[in-house]
Amino acid sequence: MPIGVPRVPFQVPGDVNPSWIDIYNRLYRERLLFLGHEITIDIANHLISLMVYLSMEDDTKDLYLFINSPGGGLISGMAIYDTMQFVRPNVKTACLGLAASMGSVLLAGGEITKRLAFPHARVMIHQPASYYYNAQAAEFLLESEELLKLRETVTRIYVQRTGKPLWVVSEDIERDVFMSAAEAQAHGIVDLVAVE
Repeated sequence: MPIGVPRVPFQVPGDVNPSWIDIYNRLYRERLLFLGHEITIDIANHLISLMVYLSMEDDTKDLYLFINSPGGGLISGMAIYDTMQFVRPNVKTACLGLAASMGSVLLAGGEITKRLAFPHARVMIHQPASYYYNAQAAEFLLESEELLKLRETVTRIYVQRTGKPLWVVSEDIERDVFMSAAEAQAHGIVDLVAVE
């Protein structure tokens, strides 16, 4: 029998008795956000709304984004990335498990010097992929042009966030490149590896 999402007590200011809320809402109140799914429009909108709300609530306290994601939709991921850059608080990123594809872009998108990978984390970078295999020729050409623009955008982000030259990043994303936490640090995607 599944136990569902655990609930924890939380003392709402002004209330006499604590309320029982799900653990994620409790962690959100501490400015801890989690990306633990494939990136979809719904997941992106959820994270964006939390970042904006918490930024409005207090723009002096850092936000923490924990990532364990296989990646997902590029446009939805870019919306999260843009929000991370837009909100006033620093967004610290941490990879536990896997940050692949768009997940690695978000990991690199954290505040420079405040990006972390746990010791057994894995990071994977590659170029954007197409999802429209049954398209007509004209649609395929239009999509390929858009895909090239998105690839250029992702490449520029990696160059800016890692400090690697354009030619290195362009070569690296030609194929799937899997990295350990230490390799991701050497590549400039994260700044620190947590000690065991």
